[in-house]
Amino acid sequence: MAGTTQPSAIDDILAEHAGLELQLSDPSLHNDPSAARRVGKRFAELAPIMATHTKLQAAREDLEAARELAADDSSFAAEVPELEAKVAELDVALTDLLAPRDPHDGDDVVLEVKSGEGGEESALFAADLARMYLRYAERHGWRVEVLDANISDLGGYKDATLSIKSKGDTRDGVWARLKFEGGVHRVQRVPVTESQGRVHTSAAGVLIYPEPEEVEEVQIDETDLRIDVYRSSGKGGQGVNTTDSAVRITHLPTGIVVTCQNERSQLQNKARAMQVLAARLQAAAEEAAADEASAGRQSQVRTVDRSERIRTYNYPENRITDHRIGFKAHNLDAVLDGDLDALLDALGKSDREARLAVE
Repeated sequence: MAGTTQPSAIDDILAEHAGLELQLSDPSLHNDPSAARRVGKRFAELAPIMATHTKLQAAREDLEAARELAADDSSFAAEVPELEAKVAELDVALTDLLAPRDPHDGDDVVLEVKSGEGGEESALFAADLARMYLRYAERHGWRVEVLDANISDLGGYKDATLSIKSKGDTRDGVWARLKFEGGVHRVQRVPVTESQGRVHTSAAGVLIYPEPEEVEEVQIDETDLRIDVYRSSGKGGQGVNTTDSAVRITHLPTGIVVTCQNERSQLQNKARAMQVLAARLQAAAEEAAADEASAGRQSQVRTVDRSERIRTYNYPENRITDHRIGFKAHNLDAVLDGDLDALLDALGKSDREARLAVE
């Protein structure tokens, strides 16, 4: 694929990078923290492209010099094939970086887990999934907030809402890594409630949305909202609210319901619930706007049914299988402890190949 880099594409990036650099050097930009964040984030997103482009330019200059030297002195000839391989490798890498990207790849996310068929066993599995994402976030230094959780009698999650945020300005944020997790996850294991030792199959669902940086980015009419307050629930301890500070927001036109009870005050819970609602509405609007937008999320949960699954977690065989790309591995215990990178890398590679195929 050497020589596939599109000059016009890299020229556009070079011009944009120079413009962003000028903006960042302007003190007035930093009087608007929101604008400064957006510019800084985009500047960071372009950093890997700029670094690879610089390396490619240097390698091409080295190759040209080596060819000239080899023409006069054959002792330099051995360097030419090595530099040609390096140029080809960097050219492929730059082409990959310039491939069409999901515009939300740098975003943070709201992730929901929901139990489905299987009763208590499904709720326990939903909690296992939430824990898996928590451990994965810890490995990457991300911040996780449990915004809301409806706990089952055995300590599982009937449903839970997590906010996952990256460390800061990076090209690829949480969405770039976790966007493939939306869908039905199926588990095969002996439930704790099974007295005969038989393997059962149940399922839990995952929904994931990019979270807008500012609620104001999504237009929400206050008259379309019903806001209820109630007493937060929990297992006890000093962190449990004893006042009516939990908030439930219902978006009447769509029927979307969002709850938050993690924050200390009603105002804080309302603010976080509004952020989650904005994320849900943004995702819904994008799906409705074009078939292309919805096609990327068609694996999200429609009904949490065992037959409609993206992935199977087989405990007896310690095996995980992603049915969309045929990925299989026998390290389920490690995956559930947050070792998801090999699986997510495979999903990302498949997605990039599909994007390049339609370019």
